[in-house]
Amino acid sequence: MTRLHDLYDQHGQSPWIDNIRRDWLDDGTLADLVTQGVRGVTSNPSIFAKSLASSQAYDAAIAALDTRDPEVVFESLAVADVRDACDVLGAVHRASRDDVAAGRRRYADGFVSLEVSPRLARDTGATIAAAQRLASEVDRPNVMIKIPATREGLPAITEVLGQGINVNVTLIFSTTRYGEVIDAWRDGLSLAASRGHDLVGLASVASFFVSRLDVAVDAELAEGDPRRGTSAVAQAAAAYEIFCSRRVAPDVTALLARGAQIQRPLWASTSTKDPRYDDLLYVDDLVADETVNTMPDATLRAALERLDPARSVLADPVTAAAAAHRLNALGTDVDLEEVTVRLEDEGVTAFADAYDALLATIATKIPASPSRDGAPA
Repeated sequence: MTRLHDLYDQHGQSPWIDNIRRDWLDDGTLADLVTQGVRGVTSNPSIFAKSLASSQAYDAAIAALDTRDPEVVFESLAVADVRDACDVLGAVHRASRDDVAAGRRRYADGFVSLEVSPRLARDTGATIAAAQRLASEVDRPNVMIKIPATREGLPAITEVLGQGINVNVTLIFSTTRYGEVIDAWRDGLSLAASRGHDLVGLASVASFFVSRLDVAVDAELAEGDPRRGTSAVAQAAAAYEIFCSRRVAPDVTALLARGAQIQRPLWASTSTKDPRYDDLLYVDDLVADETVNTMPDATLRAALERLDPARSVLADPVTAAAAAHRLNALGTDVDLEEVTVRLEDEGVTAFADAYDALLATIATKIPASPSRDGAPA
């Protein structure tokens, strides 16, 4: 047993890994991580871009495809990776689905997330269509489609869930938007139930991008200010308070009574960006029941070595409230609403830029198509 197993068994938090790579699927690395306690996988365009740029693992697959369209190539590669990762996590998913059906837990694990194109973040209809297509192409019960929590993404979240498709709501930066995400989830599950979908098998997580808030707030505070490095954990604590309040509200308990899974908060972007901060700041401090922490490679390795759930500020309502109260200490020095709106805009732009860079990298790997007489075109 590892510290990750203990995190799940004793504290109710699911450790996921924020990375997917073809070589990990081929050489058994992902399967080994699962035996060490990893219970899910997240991915995004930045992750795929790094994997493609630093590896030749995809070159043969790219050459074998009958297309020179980089976007079509990427989707084919991503779908294959996610489908295979879903199979690796299949046993975890089946066992946790059994736990849900038996009433032992209110959520399932074993999911692998695949994001709709970041170019669609402001287009509700196109996001819905992309989510439908990707879920159909992967064709696994444990695929989870990532949809950004933009204003335009909220109705897409409701509709996609209403079609019985698992959704990872991504790019959440504010507690206000988080409340709207919970409403979108609730409405989606109600819609799914009205259409006859099985709520026991319908899963969703709400992904807060944690570390980026400290980066943004710290930039507005003077060096040495004691409030530096406290805002991200404080906001996560405030979000967890909202979650704890909403999970006992009548609209949510009515869905749970029908067998629905709870929508869990997911802590994303959990590597510290300031080297002066403990590298497990956003892991140890945020251990809580019915949550997920998705960690990049280095953070996961550190967690396996020295994860300390006793440090969590979320485990007790008193310490959670005290942590959340730290947001008030920002006073008028930081306009938190402006910061979070800016972070959402920057997050959408950054993912779109990463997606464009990814397609550019793929374009360099696509072989020149031959002409009809066999000579190079």
